[in-house]
Amino acid sequence: MANEEPETTSVDRGQAPRTEPAEWERWTKKRVFVRALEGTYGQLKDELFKQPRVYHTKDWKWKGGPQNFGKKVINPQAVKVAQSIECHIDVYAPGGYGQKHGHMNSAVFYVLKGKGHDVHDTKRHHWEAGDALIVENGCVHQHFSDDKNDECIVLIMKAKPLFLFMHMIFQKVVSYPPKEPSPGQENYLPPPEL
Repeated sequence: MANEEPETTSVDRGQAPRTEPAEWERWTKKRVFVRALEGTYGQLKDELFKQPRVYHTKDWKWKGGPQNFGKKVINPQAVKVAQSIECHIDVYAPGGYGQKHGHMNSAVFYVLKGKGHDVHDTKRHHWEAGDALIVENGCVHQHFSDDKNDECIVLIMKAKPLFLFMHMIFQKVVSYPPKEPSPGQENYLPPPEL
């Protein structure tokens, strides 16, 4: 689907251009994949019922860049209400792409904005806003934005914590995301309202 809006950059959004190198915490820092459930049943139940049910994505900072940014919103490390699911938002700069990788868990990739394609085990799959894409278990895949003038925004949902809990832990980055911005997108930053 063609986007009729003019191209915007981080400068247009009133944000300073990115100057520091991108760092993806998922590759460099210790994380919590499954939390311990300790206490009595009553204590655990009471704690669960006290947890918020709405999480505002703008409360999380964008990580990564310069072509692919992400926010891990729902996962065992970030919120106490979710132990078995992970949900995150990724944004691809115009013409950008992410890492080539594989993992044991499947994933649903819902496209909120933009158009692009994935490569799953060498097979190309085109997508656009409104499409849902399934990444099957054990698939080596990569996500690409095909729009040179506008960003792509996707919501990714998966049962990764359950797979890790069952020791189905194999995941591998085949190639990391680029460290250089997409041509013409040197000042791109993801939307602050998300």
